[in-house]
Amino acid sequence: MRKKIGHILSGSLSQGLVMRLEYSCSLEDVKTGKFVSIAGKQYKFFSLITDIELGVTNPDILLFPPEEDENLLSDILKKRDIYAKVNLRPMLMLDKDKNKMPVKTIPEHFAMVYEASSQDVAQIFGDEKSSEKYFNIGVPLDMDTPVCLNLDLFTERSNGIFGKSGTGKTFITRLILAGLIKSKKAVNLIFDMHSEYGFQARKEGYGQSFVKGLKTLFTNEIAIFSLDPESTRKRGCCADVEVILSYKDIHVEDILSLQSELNLHPTALEAAYLIYSKYKQDWLSVLLDQGESIKEFAQIIGAHAESVGALYRKLKRLERFSFLQKKIQQKSVIEKLVNYLDRGINVILEFGNNTSLLCYLLVANIITRRIHDVYVSKTEKFLASQKKEDEPTKLMITIEEAHKFLNYQSAKQTIFGIIAREMRKYYVSLLVVDQRPSSIDEEIISQIGTKIVSLLNDEKDIQAVLTGVNNSSGLRSILSTLDTKKQALIMGHAVPMPVVIKTREYDEKFYGAMGAYIKEKDIQKVIDQIF
Repeated sequence: MRKKIGHILSGSLSQGLVMRLEYSCSLEDVKTGKFVSIAGKQYKFFSLITDIELGVTNPDILLFPPEEDENLLSDILKKRDIYAKVNLRPMLMLDKDKNKMPVKTIPEHFAMVYEASSQDVAQIFGDEKSSEKYFNIGVPLDMDTPVCLNLDLFTERSNGIFGKSGTGKTFITRLILAGLIKSKKAVNLIFDMHSEYGFQARKEGYGQSFVKGLKTLFTNEIAIFSLDPESTRKRGCCADVEVILSYKDIHVEDILSLQSELNLHPTALEAAYLIYSKYKQDWLSVLLDQGESIKEFAQIIGAHAESVGALYRKLKRLERFSFLQKKIQQKSVIEKLVNYLDRGINVILEFGNNTSLLCYLLVANIITRRIHDVYVSKTEKFLASQKKEDEPTKLMITIEEAHKFLNYQSAKQTIFGIIAREMRKYYVSLLVVDQRPSSIDEEIISQIGTKIVSLLNDEKDIQAVLTGVNNSSGLRSILSTLDTKKQALIMGHAVPMPVVIKTREYDEKFYGAMGAYIKEKDIQKVIDQIF
């Protein structure tokens, strides 16, 4: 039986509704972000609690509060004169045929408000058992019924996972990637800056405890590409492919997102384009071969000597990276990567000890630019033939430190900005993971389909994640009251309405649901052998 928690007093479509809490209900059981339903005459309104306020019919009552032992007086006051007002934000409504629709009206005065039931949640968010397109991401506050992402919708657009450092963004990302891999709704390319997605990862907040990585869960569905194979081996997993890149793989466009990291002046980039126009793919090798002859070289290409000199000095840092070589005899690693993706095998690119942001930005740009070219070509072929076998598999690219790729300056020039704005029609989308969403270009963040947001404290960051969200004022207060871990607000394309969840546990039960049944103690044995 549904539990009645109050009735509607007032409100509006634009500002939300005000509910009076039933005097028999414990106020401390009512929390912001809780999911409730309002029984209208024609519709059922599903709503979120956004604020709570104490009220009184006569201010004089507050001057003479009842004593602790005056229980009868307290009960009488609760029934008539003192009460709690709860602000509700209707997010979705159902008609009598259970059709979902946007909220375009409000219920009448005194409409009954109930705690949402398990059936309500399943009705709104779908059931993992009913279809492979649904993936359990967690449970609503104070409930034990799964909230599901619609993976078909999730893979249609670029998505974002946001939260300040230490709120569990990586664990949420790993959960979602596991769901995508198991369902085969998209093939994934994961730029794993800190080696947290492959073989195993440290269990957050648990000292030396570890959890399984995606390679351990899905051995045959994932390939590890490593810039540092020795580091990968030390962690107990052999890389499928060692990543060696050629200087010829680096284009001037790949240097654009490195401007802030290298402190490059725009005139230095102009010099890079002049070098490229003359030497094409050999532009970087030719530049780095210059030493004392920089001035003569600048005259040859028609650039200012100081600009060429600055470019030379800054890009000399790239020679430190052992995975970058002037000449490569073997088949291009990018061609191998594309081949794995074509076969439906997900790729995790580990950086090992190459953890500098400069390295991460450079490699991600080089590889993603090539992927972009391949998928544009694939899509054009499919549109020409209209054969089902020519249709590309959806690709989702996961990047961390996303604001470095998608800030106002870089987003308009680099490949990640192009993907975020245009690549949905070419079967490519982004999964961006970031702690500073306010640093991402507004145009980009407004086009992110689904946002999964953990605790944010900075007002600019909160404002940024709510860009493009209808009736965002109520959600703002919810965001500021999330727990520091294991809670997130989900909103956007892949869920019918915003909802606050306690995230699903990434544990042995989850491993079993993904099809892996090795016990955690067996993983610990392997880890103990390594360390």
